[in-house]
Amino acid sequence: MADAPQTDMMTMAGLNLIQQALTIYDRDLRLVTCNQRFRDMFNLPEALCTPGAAFEDTIHHLVTRGEYGPVDDVEAAVQARVETALAFKPHYMERTRSNGRMISVEGSPLPQGGWVAVYTDITRVKQQEALLRARSEELSGQLLGYSEELAATNRRLQATITALEAAQRQLTESEARTRLTTEMMPAHIAHVGGDRRYTYSNRRLSAVLPGSKSDIIGLPIDEALDRAAFEMIREKLDAAFAGEASVFEFTHEPSSRRIRTAFTPDETQGGVYILSMDVTEEAQTRAALQQTRRREMAAQLTSGMAHDFSNLLTIILGMQSKLQRMDLPEEASGLIAATLSAARRGGGLLNRIADMTGPREHTARPTNLSAFLSDLETLALSTLPDDVQFSINTLTDAVAYSLDTGMLQDSLLNLVINARDACGGSGHITLTARSVRETWLEFSVEDTGPGFSEQALKHALDPFFTTKGGEGSGLGLSMVYDMTKLAGGRVHLSNTDRGGRVTIRLPLRVAEGGAAPGLVLLVEDSPDLRDTIREMLREGGHLVIEASSAGEALSLVRELPEISALLSDITLEGDKTGLDLLDALPEGHCPAYLMTSLPPDDPLHRAARKRAPVLRKPFAPAELEALLATGGAA
Repeated sequence: MADAPQTDMMTMAGLNLIQQALTIYDRDLRLVTCNQRFRDMFNLPEALCTPGAAFEDTIHHLVTRGEYGPVDDVEAAVQARVETALAFKPHYMERTRSNGRMISVEGSPLPQGGWVAVYTDITRVKQQEALLRARSEELSGQLLGYSEELAATNRRLQATITALEAAQRQLTESEARTRLTTEMMPAHIAHVGGDRRYTYSNRRLSAVLPGSKSDIIGLPIDEALDRAAFEMIREKLDAAFAGEASVFEFTHEPSSRRIRTAFTPDETQGGVYILSMDVTEEAQTRAALQQTRRREMAAQLTSGMAHDFSNLLTIILGMQSKLQRMDLPEEASGLIAATLSAARRGGGLLNRIADMTGPREHTARPTNLSAFLSDLETLALSTLPDDVQFSINTLTDAVAYSLDTGMLQDSLLNLVINARDACGGSGHITLTARSVRETWLEFSVEDTGPGFSEQALKHALDPFFTTKGGEGSGLGLSMVYDMTKLAGGRVHLSNTDRGGRVTIRLPLRVAEGGAAPGLVLLVEDSPDLRDTIREMLREGGHLVIEASSAGEALSLVRELPEISALLSDITLEGDKTGLDLLDALPEGHCPAYLMTSLPPDDPLHRAARKRAPVLRKPFAPAELEALLATGGAA
């Protein structure tokens, strides 16, 4: 491909070959370009044919030289032509020059301002017309007039064709810009005609609805969309063809995506304009926010009642304890014990309600899914009898995902325990993890029990609903639902041909797969804890060196530049805390992380969260690896 200067030279060479003189002036009446024929036709100096030459100077030169005949007021004549040029309109004219030759002048404005003018020497044509007039005395005057009129019409027609070609180029460029703009948008934009066939599409349908066709122009809309999608929009589409605009959302089941669609009737052609967007992440965030608001409202409604109920339980427990110390009949002892058991159970129920309605944030961190499920398996097996088998199937593609491991672990353990109770004395529980269409991370817990009853399928997620009689609180699945909704996910209950199934779907967020193994400086003043955490780090492939105080840790950091990460408790041996250690680290130090058993409202804990990633004790290896994958404080 030729470079720009070479292209300009080739273009000018082509312009110089044509028989007409040509000029292009910009909106400021400055010469953009002209060909050699223009300079020769009007015998102009080189300065007036150089790009940037003023139109006014050229006109002044031509008027002074007599190009337009005798002129009394040169300046007025120049100014009149300049004003005409500023208000330039398409035109065709013919005039006789001072040297006796005749020229035609054809001009057309440019869309960005300025104009193109073409000058043609028509002296010979006019001479031929005069000769024809002289030699055709036998022709009627009417025929001769028609002939002249036809010649003039042909010249005007040629000027009109030129103007139309310029307009066509403008429309083509405008259409190209419009298509480029629509194809860059993260939405499907289309038009369906009155016959319900696509007349326009920006070819983004398959990006919004996976599995759909990309080239759909000319196809009926019910063929271009899959059956599930078309059935979801059919009613609104019919209303749009009847003149009713609408904006609505639906779930595209084949891809599990949430789609927002707008239908706008086309009042000019009888069709419908369509705008469709993938709002899956927005819907997930909206669901999480709604659940947070519900929790806040529930907390406000239950806090006062729970406080009063707690006081009543305290009084009942105190009075029953007094009754136990009295010399009462033997049958009273059983009643007192039952009352104490019921009151304690009520206290436990209050704690569960507080967990559901109290403040709890969804905190997602990069999590190695295999390590997380391995830890979960250890915890689950400890709750199961010998005759109940437990297995995990991992069918995911990525290694690490962004998850709130605490909430997810609580939810899955709750489901495993419910499945254990459903199995009775023996059975099989299966946990399956898989990704669903790059939208959801799905966890399904299946058991070989009797399955859910019709009533349970409808109400099992409602608070206090239980099928365990007096042994159940009815809050287990409610807590699973609550924690899943906080993450923007979904919970679904169903039966298989073997038993019951509970499915949790969380928004799929792929994360980096854990921290790269390196040399970790572990700062912990408790020898027992140091031993435990050291083993966790080594299992993750890290090398570990240890310190028990801030001073000892600083010495190691200065002496060993190969340290890749620092993990410190907030409270340490001596008068320096983990925060003091972070403040004293040299510039450009390795990533630093903190851990603590302090409650979240402790001043040191609050200050630590502003400085570095903080891990609460106790924690599992998967949570530790997730912490190290966050990047730390630098």
